[in-house]
Amino acid sequence: MELFIDNFWHYPVLIVVGCIVGVINTLAGGGSLITLPILIFLGLPSNVANGTNRIGLIMNAFSANMGYKSKGVSTYPFSIYIGLFALIGSLIGAYIAVDINDKLFNRILSVIMIIVILLILTGPKTSIVGLSERLNGKNLVVSCFVFFLIGIYGGFVNAGIGLIIMLFLNLYNKMNLIRVNATKSVVILIYTIGAFLTFLFNDLVNFGYGFALGFGTLFGAWWSSRYSVVKGEGIIKIFLLISVILLSIKLWFF
Repeated sequence: MELFIDNFWHYPVLIVVGCIVGVINTLAGGGSLITLPILIFLGLPSNVANGTNRIGLIMNAFSANMGYKSKGVSTYPFSIYIGLFALIGSLIGAYIAVDINDKLFNRILSVIMIIVILLILTGPKTSIVGLSERLNGKNLVVSCFVFFLIGIYGGFVNAGIGLIIMLFLNLYNKMNLIRVNATKSVVILIYTIGAFLTFLFNDLVNFGYGFALGFGTLFGAWWSSRYSVVKGEGIIKIFLLISVILLSIKLWFF
């Protein structure tokens, strides 16, 4: 109880961060690049921060999915197929992450941050018009295999995975950004449940921090999923870029 009182200010901070990250994750991706370091800076061991972050991701993805459905946007059953393959991969990735050394995890996370920065700056631009979707036959088989690999990474750390998913669904499956983000919310919801349970079974989840973070993401994800997917994306990328640079320096040197 005393620990809770001493750290009470952590909870409103996490709610605010969750709200901001809910928008970022829903419109673009990369919110875990912010939440993971913040959870670590608040005193959680890296593997506990990784497990705790999954609560926010699940609530974020669920809220975004409901928001898209309320507007009639759905890619069922394609999203379920690739989500299940991502789930299998996430169990493998989470198993690896459970026992990783804190210092090594922080170094890996900081390198991932730099890679995502380069992806933001130099990656191909997504398109939103004139696309003919490729969701069946061999395209579905390829997508399932790719999302199995994506799931391994998502189960391990998840940071920046939204950008990877967006690029693949847009460039390979030829989805517009609205349907990309609707699909992304379903996939992340499915595979994150598997990763979360892996961390939970290993007692690596702080429920207080996780639900504070998740409560904030509910609002951010609901609002951003129901309204413009493209509007404000440039501002989000600028904000994310600055945040990632500062946090990666902090993780690497301190």
